[in-house]
Amino acid sequence: TSGLRPIRIAVQVQPQHTPYAQLRDVVRASEDLGVDIVYNWDHFFPLGGDPNGLHFECWTMLGSMAEMTSRVEIGALVTCNSYRNPELLGDMARTVDHISGGRLILGIGSGWFQKDYDQFGYEFGTAPSRLRQLDADLPRTIARMAHGNPPPNRRIPVLIGGGGERVTLRITAEHADIWHGFGSAQTLRHKNSVLDEWCRRLDRDPETIERSAGVGSEDVSRGDDLVAAGVTQMTIGMSGRTFQPDAIRRWVAWRDERNADRG
Repeated sequence: TSGLRPIRIAVQVQPQHTPYAQLRDVVRASEDLGVDIVYNWDHFFPLGGDPNGLHFECWTMLGSMAEMTSRVEIGALVTCNSYRNPELLGDMARTVDHISGGRLILGIGSGWFQKDYDQFGYEFGTAPSRLRQLDADLPRTIARMAHGNPPPNRRIPVLIGGGGERVTLRITAEHADIWHGFGSAQTLRHKNSVLDEWCRRLDRDPETIERSAGVGSEDVSRGDDLVAAGVTQMTIGMSGRTFQPDAIRRWVAWRDERNADRG
């Protein structure tokens, strides 16, 4: 389903194990290196390494990222729906959209990291109950984003992360502009076909949903397999400690070459 949609490169700046000044340097360097999007993530504690290591909050950081960048799109990969009232989240997104001059992507998912829930007093529930909550809350968030004064600079794109075929991909077909999946090219090809089928059932053009996947800083040859599987947004995860500008340069050069071929 990749059609002739341009290939885009994103960096996910993981806000863990790194002083904030260094995170700022990584965000700015990523923009300077030519990536299209810079994401962070929405957790309260590190996901790897020392579980009590340095960590910063997602949306406060997005407000800062909006000011420190001028060209890239920014967003969370992904916001946990459980952590904020849906209307509040919509107003936060609208505000960051204005701070950035219209560059916010609202990335959202149903949540999974139990430590966040336990330590911050949220009800963890079950994977199905968290998905039901996302299904109920997301239309409220989208409506609130549109209805604030002033309204957003654009219709804020929604990214949904997750691969559940019965619920997550149906919610994606209903609401999302970008889908972020995980796994091998073969897995992603299968998930893309399931998403396409949900789009058909809901009378949505599957071509209107950009497909995204995580890549390592490894050899960029994996990119060609992902494009063949329908993925056109490649996301490299890095913290301040693991920042590799050369890897970003390779991916950006690969993007430019492929987009020239496709154009």
